[in-house]
Amino acid sequence: MQSSEKLKTIDAQLKELDNEIFFCKRCVTSNQRPRIRFNEEGICGACLWAEEKEKIDWAAREEQLRDLLDKHRSKDGSFDVIVPASGGKDSGYVAHELKHKYGMTPLTVTWAPFMFTDIGFANYNRFVQSGLDNILVNPNGEFHRKLARIAFDMKGDHWEPFTFGQKALAFQIAVKFGIPLIFYGENGEVEYGGDEKNKHKPYESVKDWERLYFKGAGVRKLVETGLDMGIIDDSMVKHGALSMYEAPPLEQIDAIGAQMHWYSYYKKWIPQENFYYAAEHTGFQPNPEGRSEGTYSKYASLDDKTDGFHWYLGFIKFGMGRATRDASMEIRAGHIDREEAIALVNRYDGEFPKKWFPEFLEYLDITEEHFWEVCNRYRLDHIWKKEGDEWLLRQPPV
Repeated sequence: MQSSEKLKTIDAQLKELDNEIFFCKRCVTSNQRPRIRFNEEGICGACLWAEEKEKIDWAAREEQLRDLLDKHRSKDGSFDVIVPASGGKDSGYVAHELKHKYGMTPLTVTWAPFMFTDIGFANYNRFVQSGLDNILVNPNGEFHRKLARIAFDMKGDHWEPFTFGQKALAFQIAVKFGIPLIFYGENGEVEYGGDEKNKHKPYESVKDWERLYFKGAGVRKLVETGLDMGIIDDSMVKHGALSMYEAPPLEQIDAIGAQMHWYSYYKKWIPQENFYYAAEHTGFQPNPEGRSEGTYSKYASLDDKTDGFHWYLGFIKFGMGRATRDASMEIRAGHIDREEAIALVNRYDGEFPKKWFPEFLEYLDITEEHFWEVCNRYRLDHIWKKEGDEWLLRQPPV
């Protein structure tokens, strides 16, 4: 247990955390979420945005969408929009609606998860079989695993290599195929609480990625750190290995006018409604076990066996896990109230994802002792206290 100033990490977010913890008055998200803001009444930016969304003229936004698509729609049936897609509820909704409601010809692109779950791979296949063209990209497995190990140790989140590719792949494919229009799902910074610089824009710049998504350190910093640690060597970063994890050079992006857009800018974003849509149109099925570890929901982030550890480490680092995010989203959508959300968070947040723990240790090539050493190293002393052998949050949601 230590302060963020003393913690050996390349996660720049941790230095920005407030040592005094408080929670949003409407949802169950605290001020420990990086980049979140609160107004004078103690309402977080995501809840304020949910309120603001009720006042947006969504019919006018859809007209903007139609105008944009009209400029890009192919006349010969060739691909005219790229949609990053896992085959989950959100990408299923976006890709299917672009094709069948707006007459576009989407090329969906999938950055493979670390380890597919059975339900994730089945949903991916159903997504493709529903009539959507797809490119599945698998990075160099050895290099990818080692990047995940470095990120686990030095960012407290093995997930980073996936995030790099998830952002970069669409632009790489756009440049290679000459398809300038890219559609992601939601602007997560706005929808879930974060930086609001792009709140009133339908797009972001690749220059925003390092701060907003990569914890202040992109793949080159991760590689540099891994070289110092001796986990990787120079031979592994030759032959264009890093190009899988970075956007193309800006001059290549500008040459074809490539630009990403969020579907959530044009359509009111309600995750549960996306689930119903994808279930009907792309064959998406929820977790057959009834819920996912660490939460009460059953239809989000199902495709990767290592997913639960991304959420669990978030709980360790910020005192908020998967149930906090799900419950906060459902409060904003009007599905549950705050009292119910607090009960759900207290019951499920921080539940250990034991189902795939042996596979996770094997994937990163670490011992269980090392896993817990890293976890406990990221328990900041203003968030956690230890009573006997038990770690307790200093400030659970109230």
